[in-house]
Amino acid sequence: SPVGKAMATCDPKGPVAFMINKIKVDPHAGEVATGRLFSGTLHRGMELYVSGVVNTNRIQQTGIVMGAERVEVEEIPAGNIAAVTGLRDAIVGSTVSSEQSMTPFEQIKHVSEPVMTVAVEAKNTRDLPKVVEVLRQIAKEDPTLQVTINEETGEHLMAGMGELHLDVTVTRLQRDRGVELKTSPPIVVYRESVGGRAGPVEGKSPNHHNRFYIEFEPLELGVIEALKEGKISMKMEEVERRKVLLDKGMEKDEAKSIVGYFGTNVLLNMTKGIQYLRETMELILEGFEEALKNGPICREPAQGIKAKLVDVKLHEDAVHRGPAQVIPAVRQAVQAGILMADPVLLEPFQNVYIQVPQDQMGGAMSEIQGRRGVILNMDSQGDMIILKSKMPVAQMFGFSGAIRSATEGRALWSSEFAGFEPLPANLLQDTVKQIRTRKGLKPEMPKPSDYLKVV
Repeated sequence: SPVGKAMATCDPKGPVAFMINKIKVDPHAGEVATGRLFSGTLHRGMELYVSGVVNTNRIQQTGIVMGAERVEVEEIPAGNIAAVTGLRDAIVGSTVSSEQSMTPFEQIKHVSEPVMTVAVEAKNTRDLPKVVEVLRQIAKEDPTLQVTINEETGEHLMAGMGELHLDVTVTRLQRDRGVELKTSPPIVVYRESVGGRAGPVEGKSPNHHNRFYIEFEPLELGVIEALKEGKISMKMEEVERRKVLLDKGMEKDEAKSIVGYFGTNVLLNMTKGIQYLRETMELILEGFEEALKNGPICREPAQGIKAKLVDVKLHEDAVHRGPAQVIPAVRQAVQAGILMADPVLLEPFQNVYIQVPQDQMGGAMSEIQGRRGVILNMDSQGDMIILKSKMPVAQMFGFSGAIRSATEGRALWSSEFAGFEPLPANLLQDTVKQIRTRKGLKPEMPKPSDYLKVV
């Protein structure tokens, strides 16, 4: 393509191809988007397209990055790291171009997932608009942070990679933005999944005229990883997608039947020749997504579930198979199916690396093992021991102070996200009760029959 040729030669006269990898809020200039300019030339007043947005954004200031400083210049040719203002619709990973039809750069993939959440509110109600704006800005600056509004309570929820990440973010907000905040104790983010098979589970529409039969089972681990890494997408050519799925362990009939996915959950259409199904599929996917966004175990997101649509009975009149009929039927079938397929709760883990003198190693190991941690590896460098361990995030509250006490302040430690693993069976009931009680739900886990009642 013309853009591809211009990028290959780093042509300053070619179409603009600009990849944003950092956004920072400057108290005077506003949002400053920084990234590499692969082709074209940027200058003030230029109208550019941001990937995923129809309208253009106008560049207000152009500058180049020199160390920690941003130096304003009239124009920036290809090859430079540019820092510009005015791209109000851009986020980290956005592609900015003078060509609306340009294929965006690959999405930036973040290894870590948010595993801990705090509720944030303004100490003074008059600061509420400022808090909303500041949280929106911080979410743009830090892609590993997720900011959402709980529509039931009106709380602003901030999810991050751990206790330290959230503490640092809140401190920065209060210090740099001058906003006084109140935060709740941190809450661990869990995931719901299945450990066995179930179905076909029948989902009936409220008017009894439509029925959906769905089977459930765990999704292949290879497929889950490929979805996380962005190697599988509904935008891919079907032949290419099928090849990836087969390589990752999915059966041939299933690999060609995927109709949609949500996170790391997939929906397969295993039916043949069902009338009106094609025009109803969008509503089926909506019901599937609604059920998995807030799973039945304790309203946590679901992951790693394979749902197979094996039979469908639809009313011939479109009026009787609209959103109010199809979405609840599919949602209830999915919720009941998860509870019938050996439901499991997945908890987040972190790899914890501790560097400690040999004479303090015992204290560090005791601290790890006392928090349901496992020592994975032990290495020595001179007088220092490097411990690699894995620990559930739920047990890491207060770890920073505890490891300092256990090693007389001589330990250095760091952590990284290590994925989700099933919660031990002996902790499942108590954990589910705690989460459900915190969310204002009935403490007991629901039964499949609770979801299969026709409204």
